[in-house]
Amino acid sequence: MDSFKYEALTQRVVFGPGTRRGVGEEVERLGLGRTVVISTPQQRDMAEEISALLGSKCALVLPEAVMHTPVHVTEAALEKISGAGVDCIISVGGGSTTGLGKAIALRTDLPQIVLPTTYAGSEATPILGQTENGRKTTQRTMKVLPEVVIYDVDLSLSLPTGLTVTSGINAIAHAVEALYAQDRNPMVTLFALEGISALVRALPVITRDPSNEAARSDALYGAWACGTCLGSVTMALHHKACHTLGGSFDLPHSETHTVMLPHAIAYNEKAVPDLLRPAAELLGTPSLAEGLFELAQSLGAPTRLGDIGMPQDGLDAAADMIAATAYWNPRPVECNAIRRMLDDAYYGRMPNLADV
Repeated sequence: MDSFKYEALTQRVVFGPGTRRGVGEEVERLGLGRTVVISTPQQRDMAEEISALLGSKCALVLPEAVMHTPVHVTEAALEKISGAGVDCIISVGGGSTTGLGKAIALRTDLPQIVLPTTYAGSEATPILGQTENGRKTTQRTMKVLPEVVIYDVDLSLSLPTGLTVTSGINAIAHAVEALYAQDRNPMVTLFALEGISALVRALPVITRDPSNEAARSDALYGAWACGTCLGSVTMALHHKACHTLGGSFDLPHSETHTVMLPHAIAYNEKAVPDLLRPAAELLGTPSLAEGLFELAQSLGAPTRLGDIGMPQDGLDAAADMIAATAYWNPRPVECNAIRRMLDDAYYGRMPNLADV
């Protein structure tokens, strides 16, 4: 056994169908009394339902979260919250909503309760990504780790099949990069393989039967395991590339992860074959990159950057940005090779395992 360090994150997790009905009890357990409920505009009905469950504990509903957590949206939300006397943030939704809650928590130190409706995994991490002036930056601080996460499987039943798939593959990305993380450890590897296994098992069932509660439960459990990986170790090329593409070109978050994951793994796979082989075995393929590409295809997920809004004339700039910032990766990040990777992803080619 190699030497390692592992730091457990302090967070209460409540998992199961109908658990959202205990949100008021969780507020009381934290010794709090006045909450703001945050969502996207599209999920306002869910926010209103949580507000009704809270009753007099809800001071404000704020359905204003948007993708990539723009700083100007956070600042506008802070203005509305400042006069409401709230002492707790409740976020109901996916990564966009959780991101806004975290951004507010960073600036106010307010505790957070999160009710996820997707498989983004951000709720399990002390990581905040924010966009300002066309660039997305991330930071890691315990100030943004939610105190409580309520995983109510019922909240995920209405998640559209297409978003279910891309959100699930986004979660798998967290686990896959955790397998070769510079600061990986045996506990995170266990979480990663457990999360990948649950999602690979669940996603095909959900695409055939979106209301299958057992599969939805498996997917949400897998998302929690994968999110725990994201919160415990540092990510590498895949996440850096997706942050660049999403923040600088306003690409949809989970779709970008879905398209890029096979290509980023192909870039790294021959550098760390032993670390990625257990995940490839879960997909039943010799190559993890090819297995992930085939999984996305079989589930009807997008496989081309060109289909999700990436401009072809932006590929050179994207490659420069991905290669410009120094970060650890199992294979050196070289601009020309990154440009070829982006070209494969733009046209939806099978990942290029020979480009090593």
